[in-house]
Amino acid sequence: MEVKNIALLGHKDHGKSTLIGSLLMQTGAATKVRIKEAEEYSTKLGKPFEPAFILDSFTEEREQEMTYDTTRAEIKHKDLAFSLIDVPGHEELIKNMISGASYGEVALLLVSANKSEGIRDQTKRHLFISRMLGIDRLVVAVNKMDTVSYDEKRFNEIRGSLSVFISKIGFSPNSVRFVPISAYKGENLVRTSKYLKWYKGKPLIDEVYRFASMKGKPSTGMLRMVVQGAIPSDSGELVVGKIINGSLSMGERIKVLPAGLEASVDEITVKGKKVHAAKVNENVALKLDRSSSAEMRGNIVSAADNPPRLTDFIRSRIFVTGRINRKAMSIKFNGSDISCSSIKVLRGIDPTTGDVKSMKEVKPLDAVEAELRLARKIPAERYEDTKELGRFVLYNGKEFTGIGTIV
Repeated sequence: MEVKNIALLGHKDHGKSTLIGSLLMQTGAATKVRIKEAEEYSTKLGKPFEPAFILDSFTEEREQEMTYDTTRAEIKHKDLAFSLIDVPGHEELIKNMISGASYGEVALLLVSANKSEGIRDQTKRHLFISRMLGIDRLVVAVNKMDTVSYDEKRFNEIRGSLSVFISKIGFSPNSVRFVPISAYKGENLVRTSKYLKWYKGKPLIDEVYRFASMKGKPSTGMLRMVVQGAIPSDSGELVVGKIINGSLSMGERIKVLPAGLEASVDEITVKGKKVHAAKVNENVALKLDRSSSAEMRGNIVSAADNPPRLTDFIRSRIFVTGRINRKAMSIKFNGSDISCSSIKVLRGIDPTTGDVKSMKEVKPLDAVEAELRLARKIPAERYEDTKELGRFVLYNGKEFTGIGTIV
């Protein structure tokens, strides 16, 4: 069964963990033992039964009612399995959120319909980051509808207000669905709700399925393989790595960049067996007709006549999580650490409005477009063309400072 990664986004306390707990129960994925444990812990804390306790396994998370790190849970629906990635909603845990959201193929955003909560800055930051990371399919679950008596007007207020921002940051209207739910009460998750007769769409799980079952952006067909290293064997040195785009055949002429090696493929091994060809997403070992003295890890294998751009200058969009010290910056790119000779901020982007703004000082939770000059050349491509060659992590010394995509 094919597994699709669903990134759950949203401000703290808007119900992500509760939603997953309810879905685990309604789809039969939660065991009786797990449900009983959650019931007993709810009683111990003097609270009504809380579905989130099925997911939040750490005692500290249960007692403080917050998720600290990304958590995964799997449910099945029709012919697909959904790996639900619950990311932290707290502002101070934005780094953990970025890590979790980077795996998502579809975003599922929770927004509380409660009058005292609603759309928050963190709601919009999560959307901005998910779009920046290439997620282009979005389901917005307007949660806690039970707290507003399942009021259609309140649902429409949130949908109308958020739709403007969603469109501004690059989501297509055809790739967005709004669904009213109550995660705590279990309404409109797997089955239609009698309290939401005015809603004419499908339950939440079916709207997620609609987008998850769509095919992603077609591959460009260009061979790209990320090299993980070189290992000795009885027949000579093997270059090992994962094909992230295109395919590879015996006898093909390839380039290995930035090592500068051009060679022919003598042997291809996949899962311990020699094969005539390998395709995208396969881990392979290649025996080449020549070797290189250069470090192999982090290099990119391509067809000899269609290599990626080798450059020490990149223009990028960066979501900033820490301090920018232009004298001590570096990036991690495909497992390699590369110093930045200079960083020039071209403009700021407000991740809570999508508006361009002037920026004298870059602060955490800002987004910027910037030009980076690197200490050495890397095989880079635009993020929208090849994700693995178009993204990097920014560091200030040893401090994680942001995530960037090449534009």
